[in-house]
Amino acid sequence: MKGFFGGRNPRAVVFDCDGLLFARRGLPFGADEKALVIGKSLPAAADAMAAAAGEPDAGAEIADELLRLVTEVVTAKAEAMPGARELVELTAAAVPVAVASNSPRALLDAALVRGGLAEMFPVKLAADEVTAPKPDPEMYLTACGLLNVEPADALAFEDSMTGLGVPVIGVPTLKHQDFPADVVIGSLRDEELLSWVRGWSRR
Repeated sequence: MKGFFGGRNPRAVVFDCDGLLFARRGLPFGADEKALVIGKSLPAAADAMAAAAGEPDAGAEIADELLRLVTEVVTAKAEAMPGARELVELTAAAVPVAVASNSPRALLDAALVRGGLAEMFPVKLAADEVTAPKPDPEMYLTACGLLNVEPADALAFEDSMTGLGVPVIGVPTLKHQDFPADVVIGSLRDEELLSWVRGWSRR
């Protein structure tokens, strides 16, 4: 991470927090299907699933079903990405943090509670609370405004190329996809990343 961010520390960090599922209607859920929905808002993901299922007019119905099913799964089984809690704790000890999710509020809250992260973020922003969800940068720009920091002075963590508008560290979910973030790492447990973040509080 040496030299990233101009050799300075970010003044705030915004974390992505999305999770989607695909599997009813007899469709597989491989890399191609995941690529259709990852990083999309719930309505956009539902429309993509409807088209893939040959039901182009079923987007709203699929969105309702998807929200119910994913919320059930997240509430019962979801786990935070390896290293997420440690990274959020380290980051929050040094700078203001927010979470900005392309999931609707109900699903975002369920995911944060399940992952034990709900109390760590003073600012939480969901897709149904902005005019234009990702890939529009509005969500990140709004989060920066709520944190009282200029976007250029903030840092985002993303697992898919959506919602840019601030410097980004990418942790790709789909390893085979090109991911032109400012920095790309394989895991939130990346030792160079953690060493860099630990140094923020000492400057």
